Amino acid sequence: MTDAAQKVAVVTGAGSGIGRAVARLFLADGWRVALAGRRADALEETAAGAGNALVVPTDVTDADDVARLFAAARERFGRVDVLFNNAGIFGPSGAVDTIDAAGFEDTLRVNVTGSFLCAAEAVRTMKAQEPQGGRIINNGSISAHSPRPLSVAYTVSKHAMSGLTKSIELDGRPYGITCGQIDIGNTRTEIMDVIGVGDGALQADGSRKVEPMFPVEDAARAVLLMASMPASASVGNLLVTAAGMPFVGRG
Repeated sequence: MTDAAQKVAVVTGAGSGIGRAVARLFLADGWRVALAGRRADALEETAAGAGNALVVPTDVTDADDVARLFAAARERFGRVDVLFNNAGIFGPSGAVDTIDAAGFEDTLRVNVTGSFLCAAEAVRTMKAQEPQGGRIINNGSISAHSPRPLSVAYTVSKHAMSGLTKSIELDGRPYGITCGQIDIGNTRTEIMDVIGVGDGALQADGSRKVEPMFPVEDAARAVLLMASMPASASVGNLLVTAAGMPFVGRG
C-alpha cells in the first residue's frame, strides 16, 4: 500500500447507503476517492465538494462504463489502492417458483456481473501500477451465509460473491493483490425498508419480527479497517451484524 496521504479508493454504489457512508468516511480520513454510481446528483451529494473526491457516473453492468471509471481514477490520481465493490440491488422478493427469470437475471447482472467487471478492471490496474498490488473489498451480506425467506435472487447473488472473493484472493497472490469480503447484517439503510426490518421482517417460521439495526457509519468503519490493513495482512471475511438480530440461530 502507498503512504496514507496518497491512498486511492474506488467506491461503487457511492450515491446512497453503505457506499455513501464508506466514501464519506474515506474522504474524511484523507483518502482520494473515485465515487461511482448511476446518478451524478447523488454522487455529488456524497462528495459534498471534497477536493479529494472524483465523481464518475457509472453503470457497473456496462463494461465500457467500468473501464472509463478506472481510467478516470488513474488519470486523476495515478493509481488505485482499494476497490470497494459495493453496488447492488435486492431484486425481486419471492420463492424460486414465483419470481420471473428477468428479475432473477437482473439481480445477478448488477450484483455479480457488475462486481466481476469492476474487480477485473481493478486487478488490471493494480497489476500494471508501481508499486504493484492493492486490495479489493467485496460487499457480501449475511445472506451469503444464511438466506431470508423469499429472497432467492439476492441470496444466490451473494453466495456467488463469496466465490468471486475467494477466486480473486487466490489469483491475485502473485501480484500483491488481496481480496476480502464484508458481510453486513441490518445496518440502517434504504434496503432495510425493502425487507421490512423496521416494521417486521418475515421470519423462517412465517412470523414477522421487528429486528434491531445499527448505524451505517459503523459499517463504514469496518470497511475502512479492512482497507487500512498493511499489505502484509488480509482480512478474508468480516461479519458485522446488529447486536441481537436473528442471524445466529436463524431458522
